[in-house]
Amino acid sequence: MSKTGAKGTTKLGKDSRSKRLGVKIFAGQKVKPGMIIVRQRGSKFIPGENVKKGRDDSLYATEPGVVEFKTTGKICYDGKRKKVKKVAVVNSS
Repeated sequence: MSKTGAKGTTKLGKDSRSKRLGVKIFAGQKVKPGMIIVRQRGSKFIPGENVKKGRDDSLYATEPGVVEFKTTGKICYDGKRKKVKKVAVVNSS
C-alpha cells in the first residue's frame, strides 16, 4: 500500500494568452482605410461615420481622416435611454 497518491497531470496552471483588446488609435490621430481603431468583445464602442464593425466586433476605418470619439444617447429596445461611445473618422481637411 502506497503512502502517497499517484502523481499525474493537472488541468490547472494553464493560462491563455491575453487578447490585446482596447483602443489602438486615440482621438486626434490620423488613420488610413482598413486601420483598426478599437479591438473589443461586444459593443463597448459603436461605429459612427466612416467606421465599420468587423466580424470579431473590432472597429476599423473605411476612409482616411482623423479619429473622433463622441458620447451619444441610444434608445434601447425596451424604450430606455443608454449612453454609448461612438467612434467616427472625420476628414482632415
